[in-house]
Amino acid sequence: MKTTIKISSKYQIVIPREARKNLNLKAGDKLIVKANNEKIIIYPQPKNYAKYSLGLGKETWRGIDATEYVRKERETWKS
Repeated sequence: MKTTIKISSKYQIVIPREARKNLNLKAGDKLIVKANNEKIIIYPQPKNYAKYSLGLGKETWRGIDATEYVRKERETWKS
């Protein structure tokens, strides 16, 4: 979806209906705004950060035995 929006004299914008529907946004929901270089990125603030981050990086540990990994790490502390 690509839509052009206009900034009001009070620096407000309206999020297009299609975007609100796709993201299931409701009045009162909070959004995060990131601005870097020549981009503005707006996305919904997670309602629960624990649920949002659950499983992040799981592919990093695929095929690795966590217990063995921790044991080896702890052995390096003795040096």
